[in-house]
Amino acid sequence: MTEPGVEISTGEAVTAPPTDYRLIVPDGWFRIPLEPDQWKRSIRALIDNALQGQDDAAALKRQLAKELGARAEDAYRNGGVELYVSTTSIGPVPLSASLLVTVVPPDEDFGLSASRKQRAQEIDEFLLPFAGPAIRRRTRTVPADDDSHGNSLPVTTVDYAVKIPMTTASLLLTFSTSLDPFAEAMVELFEAIAKSLSWT
Repeated sequence: MTEPGVEISTGEAVTAPPTDYRLIVPDGWFRIPLEPDQWKRSIRALIDNALQGQDDAAALKRQLAKELGARAEDAYRNGGVELYVSTTSIGPVPLSASLLVTVVPPDEDFGLSASRKQRAQEIDEFLLPFAGPAIRRRTRTVPADDDSHGNSLPVTTVDYAVKIPMTTASLLLTFSTSLDPFAEAMVELFEAIAKSLSWT
């Protein structure tokens, strides 16, 4: 926890808890606020935009709405604030990636501790230039053959947990991608987004 008068890395002294945060995401990343009265409208807009001009995609739209809705509800119950979903492509290849922003209550670290390293995990300390010290965890998960969500590709997840100045809570940035052949490039993109985090 940051004490009053301590500088983060911007050279500015922290004298009060921040009221909000700011992130810079690439063009084509669609924001879904996770408040119950907002995410349904945002998900509809995302799907309509992604499947624009495909009049025969009603069943796909319903399926996507169901999956994204279930994810939004689950994220909100666990402290999720907003979800970003990439809608961009390189040629015919969609850049499958997402970012979930979660407020972590006091005394919870979601297992992000340098002393809790497990197989298939890389955990280290990392400095976010405008937000302060963070714990970073990278995990690669290979789905089971009978995965209930129908996943068939390995998923790379990168978490950044950073203390909110002058509070006992943390902000957790959870990035994920199923572009296994391009995982390294996607992880570099995730790092660039995380480095843009700042307090307001």
